[in-house]
Amino acid sequence: MTNTKNNTAPAAATLTAQDTATRTAPLTAQDPRTDAPFGRSAVYTILTTGYVGSTGPGVAATVSYVSDGGRHVIFDPGMVASREDILGPLAELGLGPDDITDVVLSHHHPDNSMNAGLFTRARVHDHKVEYQGDQWENRDAEGYELTPSLRLIRTPGHSLEDITLLAGTDTGVVAFAGDLWWHSAGPADDPVAPDRDVLRASRLRVLAAADLIVPGHGGAFAADGNVPI
Repeated sequence: MTNTKNNTAPAAATLTAQDTATRTAPLTAQDPRTDAPFGRSAVYTILTTGYVGSTGPGVAATVSYVSDGGRHVIFDPGMVASREDILGPLAELGLGPDDITDVVLSHHHPDNSMNAGLFTRARVHDHKVEYQGDQWENRDAEGYELTPSLRLIRTPGHSLEDITLLAGTDTGVVAFAGDLWWHSAGPADDPVAPDRDVLRASRLRVLAAADLIVPGHGGAFAADGNVPI
């Protein structure tokens, strides 16, 4: 990520009636508009809440832990002030690095991936490959399920390789969206995004499926009409 994360976020875009209808439609197994996983058994903890230059002292990733069906997943183990910002909260859950089965990288910018090496036994997932040890398995992230409650989808926008982890929980669907949004204010116009229309389409796709969004560098926020698109 470049130092453009020091920028102040511009105002959010206005939702059209069509956008609102898409985002508020009920989630059902028959509804082709939603990517939400059918399972609702995942649980999650935000290990550390990140920030950017306009919201904190530097740049740090929001790093999350998600579990379901025997899978212990770390999402976006990126830049932090200290590795203990990740390992300390994980230890409070009774887990160490070797307990992690999977690492999901929303994209390959170092601020979201720098500490992936903490979890040496884990399978590492990106947009097109699953890595473990010295093994490399090609597979598309689109629609890939770690469990019935944990689904990856492609959401290009901040970069061309962006993916989102959709987690079905007992309180709704949580979207771990990486830098599709840096924080709750967007920014509405991501200065890093190669194509603004692609970014907007991916944001709308996530909003159609999710109840809560965990962004790349801030606290979680509701997937409602106040979200910049």
